[in-house]
Amino acid sequence: MKVFLNPGHAPNGNPDPGACGCGLRESDVAAHVGRLVEGYLIAAGLEVMTLQSDSLEEICDTANEWGADVFVSIHCNSAASEFARGVETFSYPGSVGGRDIAGCIQRQIVGAFGKIDNDFPDRGLKEADFYVVRNTDMPACLVELAFISNEEDAALLKHHADDFASAIARGVTDYEQAIS
Repeated sequence: MKVFLNPGHAPNGNPDPGACGCGLRESDVAAHVGRLVEGYLIAAGLEVMTLQSDSLEEICDTANEWGADVFVSIHCNSAASEFARGVETFSYPGSVGGRDIAGCIQRQIVGAFGKIDNDFPDRGLKEADFYVVRNTDMPACLVELAFISNEEDAALLKHHADDFASAIARGVTDYEQAIS
């Protein structure tokens, strides 16, 4: 299976680091988690391409031209309320494959972090008209790992990047098993 990974926002945060909070930048967290996911998926025998770019068109075109079987975009959430917490995963409205890959990843993250932080909320599966899930030809999802604007979630992003990455990789391999 060919997996396309898209760590959100611009490489090195220039020009767009995405959300910033609690001493972290979304682009940096996403890049770090993305590299770890790539390593896990390659070790599992999957073909992986990773692209972090500020051009959403370039990301989608590259994934489509490469012929990826699934697309996973990795992000950190942010909110005006410092109390917003948890993981949520998005797919394009009506995309059964997108919802399936999103569900596999969401379940793995919730399961992993339920053991690390009993209060880590499962914000569930959601649908959205995000550019990257709308303009890719394969089942696609966008995972919002946790809230960079919340101190507790930011600590998880900072100290448990490997747990997020292994959960995403397990979600992808769960999806691969489900469709084979």
